[in-house]
Formats: sequence, C-alpha cells, structure tokens
Amino acid sequence: MTAAQPKTARRAAVGQRYQALDLLATLVAVIDANGMVLWSNAALEDTLGVSRRTIAGLSLCDWFEAPELLQNALASAGGNEYALIRYDDRIRRPGHEPLQVHLLLAQMEEAGRFLVELLPLEQQARMEREERLLEQAQANKELIRNLAHEIKNPLGGIRGAAQLLQMELDSRELIEYAQVIIHEADRLQVLVDRLLAPHRRARVVGDVNIHEVCERVRALVLAEFPRGLTVVRDYDTSIPEFRGDREQLIQALLNIVHNAAHALERRIEQGDAEIVLRTRVARQITFGKQRYKLALELHVIDNGPGVPDEIKDRIFYPLVSGKDGGSGLGLNLAQTFVQQHQGLIECDSVPGRTDFKLLIPLP
Repeated sequence: MTAAQPKTARRAAVGQRYQALDLLATLVAVIDANGMVLWSNAALEDTLGVSRRTIAGLSLCDWFEAPELLQNALASAGGNEYALIRYDDRIRRPGHEPLQVHLLLAQMEEAGRFLVELLPLEQQARMEREERLLEQAQANKELIRNLAHEIKNPLGGIRGAAQLLQMELDSRELIEYAQVIIHEADRLQVLVDRLLAPHRRARVVGDVNIHEVCERVRALVLAEFPRGLTVVRDYDTSIPEFRGDREQLIQALLNIVHNAAHALERRIEQGDAEIVLRTRVARQITFGKQRYKLALELHVIDNGPGVPDEIKDRIFYPLVSGKDGGSGLGLNLAQTFVQQHQGLIECDSVPGRTDFKLLIPLP
C-alpha cells in the first residue's frame, strides 16, 4: 500500500461520517482547531467553484477577507467560552466576486473538531422570503376554503329567495330588481367556484414537456392579442420531461402571461409590446427549504410598466389585483398550481421589466 492510499482511505471514512451534511442547502465545512478543512459539503464546493479534494487540507481561514475573525472564534470555541459563535464576513471565490456570508461556528462532539456553517446573506434573505411565501400560501388556502364555504351556503338561499320573489311580483320594475339579485348571486357563485377550483379538481399526473405548455399558452395569448404584441421564444431544448399535471401548468402559465399582456395594453397600442418565454435548467439550486440538483427555471419577462409598488408584496394574495375589474385570483391560482408541483413563483419587477420566475424540481 502506498503512502497516498491511507490518506485517501481516511478521507473516504471522513466523507462517509459526514455524508448527511451533503443534503444541507447551506455551505458546511468540518475543520480542526487550526482551521484546516477536514471535510466540506457539495454546497460549499459549488459556491467556491473548487473541488472538495482541493479544499481538504487547506486552512479555511485563508478563504476569508478577515481570517483573524475565524482564528479568534476557534480559540474562543475551543476554550468553551461560547457554545455557538456567529459573525459576518466575506469569503473569497476564485474568478468571482467575494460572497458576503453569515458564519456560524460550533464545537462538535469529537474533540478538536468544529462545524462551520456559512449562510450567504443574499441566500438567507431569499430563503426567508420563500418561507414567507409558503406560509402565506398555506394561510391563504385555509382562508379561501373557509370563506368560500361560508359564502356558498347563504348565497344559495339568497338566490332561491330572489327566484321565488320574482315569481310573485307583478311590477316589471320590481322583477328587474329581483333579476339583479339573481344575477349578482350567480356572479358571486362563479367567484366562489374559482376560489375552490384548485382544491376540488383531482390532479392528473403525467409526463410534461414544458415547451409544449409554453407553445399552448403562446398560441392562446396571440389569438387574443394578434397585433402589437410579440411573444419571444427563448427555450433550452435540453430540458427533460417531468411528472406533473399538464393542465394545471398551462393554466398557471396562462394566468401569468395573460396578466403581462393586459399590463402591456399601452405598448400593444404602440406596437412594441414584448413578452419573453425563457426556459433554463438551474443546477444545485435551493428553494422551499430544499436543495435540488436540477430545476426548471421558466421566466415570463415583459417590457411593461411594472407591478405597482403598493401591491408588490401582496401580488400572490387572493383578491389583490393591479388592474381595474380584475378578480385578483390569477396569480394566486398560479402560485397554488406551481406549489402543487413542489415549486415556487417569484417576481422581480421594475418599470420597463417584470420577470415572473417559475421554479419546478426536475428528475
């Protein structure tokens, strides 16, 4: 056995011991009291752009702009002064800008070993935002279902009473009033049905080609807006099929694209309205508190006026709309359908460019 073989065997043993840490979305390293890296997870490897074999045996302190902070933290943790130490620093990345991170250092049960967890501040903010979106979606779902059922029961009674009243009335004017009640009750019934629709219909799961979904939506929107609107295809044809409900995804994408088209009405009149449908594969991406090796990124980008500031934080809430006469259900339903595919919709909007990004895990 060569001298290199025991070293390789030791590294393999260490890797097996900490294998579960590879499942974490955050950047993790196991170091000794001198700061030497004993093991690092895939997330850290991907972020630094350096293989874990290269990282192992190097001093983690040297990767930071302020290495003395980690050295001091190791001394404090090793002296049992603190159970957990945290601070902010910037980590160097070859060929990239330094990354601002929040560092957490804790002593492990094994003597002389420390666990370092690095949370990119941008990623931390994004994770918090996604967590809020998921919590909002769950709260909205419960609120909608309860509210819809509470409305549905008396609504039937109101409509039935108005019909009976209409049959007893002789005055044409009073009959018209009764018909107004019936008409408005029917309109509310349609709204209630739309609120309950995502929770009623059973999902039909099959193989989904996302570009077939995009082409279907593109055809529908161009049929409604045949002049003044260009829908640009920017597809990554290497994206594999995945399991999902095709009709739900068509409806989700249609709601987003339809909203974009309505926001572009002024540009459509000028003849320079544009919507871009862009598909890409995202690798080693984290959303919904989970890390995925592959995910679909579907962007719907328009050159409209942008989402109004007063509703930016609430656009996925039910009954929130940026246009007159809108029901405020389109984006809420789209978010619900995408979340049923373990995905998420995010929005980034400034005047002149609004980007709705759908993220869905790929096999």
